[in-house]
Amino acid sequence: MATIRAHGIASQLPSGFEAKIFVRDVPVGVAHAVAQFATFPLPDDVGDFGSGAVSLMGPVDVYATLFEYGPESLGTVLFARQGRPSPLSPGDFSPTVLRRGVPGQSGTQWFFTEAGRPFSFYAVLGSHLQRALLVPRVNTLLASLTLSPPAPQTPSDRVAWN
Repeated sequence: MATIRAHGIASQLPSGFEAKIFVRDVPVGVAHAVAQFATFPLPDDVGDFGSGAVSLMGPVDVYATLFEYGPESLGTVLFARQGRPSPLSPGDFSPTVLRRGVPGQSGTQWFFTEAGRPFSFYAVLGSHLQRALLVPRVNTLLASLTLSPPAPQTPSDRVAWN
């Protein structure tokens, strides 16, 4: 298994997954970490929550984003859950959760705090009808994550690919 690690996020990638972890450049304010995982080739220019990628998914593909929010989100009701969601069940996925509805797909989104950092975990399944087959892959990905306080950032360390 390949390991990817950057910005206080690490994953020993499950079989069939590729990933990138980065901090997007922002003109004003502080940017935070984004980790994207997929069972299909991730295009270079993918939106934080998968725009530009989820339309490329096949019915047995999985896409997931781990998106960090700023410290102002700590302690809010939205991020009250301590620790990532796990295990997820097929009932946790719905076509109505998708940010960009692609017919046949299904999604889930969870807000939580872990390692003193507020995150959203958003996952898309290539087929709502095959979610019983695909959700275990999402759970394996969730279990592979290690979240820790971020290391100091340098300009050359903004993106990690696997």
